[in-house]
Amino acid sequence: MKKKKREVSGSVHHLLLRAKLFHRCRLHGPITGLLPLISAVSGCLLLLFALLSLLSPSPSSGHGRRHVSLLRHHSSLSSGRLRDELEAESISSPRAVFHVPSSGGSLSRDLWSSRLSSFFHGCSNASSRFLNLFLVRKVTYGQILEYIWITDAVAAAYILNATLVVPKLDRKSFWKDASNFNDIFDVDWFISFLSKDVEIIKQLPEKGGKAWTPHTMRVPRKCTPKCYQTRVLPVLNKKHAVQLGKFDYRLSNRLEKDLQKLRCRVNYHALKFTDSIRDMGKTLVERMRSKSNHFIALHLRFEPDMLAFSGCYYGGGEREREELGAIRKRWKTLHKSNPEKERRHGRCPLTPEEVGLMLRALGFGSDVHLYVASGEVYGGEETLAPLKALFPNFHTKETIATKAELVPFSLYSSRMAALDFIVCDESSVFVTNNNGNMARILAGRRRYFGHKPTIRPNAKKLYKLFMNRTSMTWEEFTSRVRTHQIGFMGDPNEVRPGRGEFHENPSACICESPEAKDMVPHREIPGVEQEDNNSQNSTAELTTEDDQGLSDTEDIENGNNDAAVRRQSNSLQSETLKSEQPELEEIFSD
Repeated sequence: MKKKKREVSGSVHHLLLRAKLFHRCRLHGPITGLLPLISAVSGCLLLLFALLSLLSPSPSSGHGRRHVSLLRHHSSLSSGRLRDELEAESISSPRAVFHVPSSGGSLSRDLWSSRLSSFFHGCSNASSRFLNLFLVRKVTYGQILEYIWITDAVAAAYILNATLVVPKLDRKSFWKDASNFNDIFDVDWFISFLSKDVEIIKQLPEKGGKAWTPHTMRVPRKCTPKCYQTRVLPVLNKKHAVQLGKFDYRLSNRLEKDLQKLRCRVNYHALKFTDSIRDMGKTLVERMRSKSNHFIALHLRFEPDMLAFSGCYYGGGEREREELGAIRKRWKTLHKSNPEKERRHGRCPLTPEEVGLMLRALGFGSDVHLYVASGEVYGGEETLAPLKALFPNFHTKETIATKAELVPFSLYSSRMAALDFIVCDESSVFVTNNNGNMARILAGRRRYFGHKPTIRPNAKKLYKLFMNRTSMTWEEFTSRVRTHQIGFMGDPNEVRPGRGEFHENPSACICESPEAKDMVPHREIPGVEQEDNNSQNSTAELTTEDDQGLSDTEDIENGNNDAAVRRQSNSLQSETLKSEQPELEEIFSD
């Protein structure tokens, strides 16, 4: 400022000197007076520029304000962040641009139902063509993940024409839960329902009056029926009892239609929770429905271990890096993370605030009741504050049930997860914050039982939108969110049959009513028939396969990556020799 004053003072002094010279030169004739005139004009212009520079703001100050705003935008762990952000915007500009309304706005669709869902229904009865050695499964489970493993174990037993021993749950798993199969599922129902498909017994018979110890082996991930017949069947014929360990995704995603329907019968009919779990789950659902006819269930998945495993960064500074970094060091097999890359590729869970903004943009107002299925949230109440500000009717199983009611379940992570599973399954709208196993199973189940709305954030597209939201109006933000979420709302035929994980998209088990022909635009897909042959017809995809985030393994199974197929084939030989380390990605994707 002082420098600017000196510049102005010097300019004035210069101008006075020029004026004096002009006066003297005028006495010496018109030619010699021309130069002083030009100098005087130049001095006036210089004075004008000096005054303008004095009145204009410093460029560095504007840059600083923008930098602070961006830092505040990135941080999702500050108390009252949403309120502070909106207040700051109101102060800095006469008219706040990004103003979040309390209502969801006008919509062209029903929030609480999927379009054309009435034309589709689950169908998994065996065909007339569908047709004992002992097969034992030891299941290392990740809370609700055993759904997938048990379903695939039954299909594998059918492929091998073997008797299945009720799967054992690994008590040494990451979750340190002592529950066994019969503590979570109704064993008698499981055995009786599948009696026409696979013989199932509760335990191995004795051999020579002694306990029978089965031969232990492993199979590669995504093993095909031929793989089972060439790798496992010879050993089973020789040893008569084989225990397959590490049964996480050990069966191919793509199987013939009858085997896929067997998977569906297991997943959606044979696996029933115990009476105590079902009764408590029903109580929680009834209490939510007593508050409102419709409610949203959100699988938040924002626990410290999940964030540490993902390698993502949420703006919490050095403290966040140290805390999550310390947790991440527990797993030596994890590579060094690139948080920006993970976020850019849509692999990071949304923050609670971002989930709330997405739901508001999709049309859900502040009067909607929200049930949150979650463990310990990183950052605690501070992190949840923005979500609760957007949706004050915020509930968890701990808030709608008493401590006494939860005592039989609270010491067991798998049973607590089962309660959340029931509420999420029965909710009007289910929202997942990552595409993990629980989300996939629930998405498939909700498709099978009537295509109830299931919202999966299109994180890859939403990432940039959340980063730049304060530079646009709420109306523009809403429009973009709704566009990005097309194909991620749980509507029929969002994903082409056979794409994605079967447990998420059980297309072989979903039939389409004949009346749907005139209602839904179709395209011909080889091998797809009408309802009279118990299969689903398909419409054109609403989103690209890249948008759906299909994995390399899924591309391999669909024959789209020859080089990847060769790499997968070469890796199968060595996979069975690996140690029994937990499959971290599957454990933490629950």
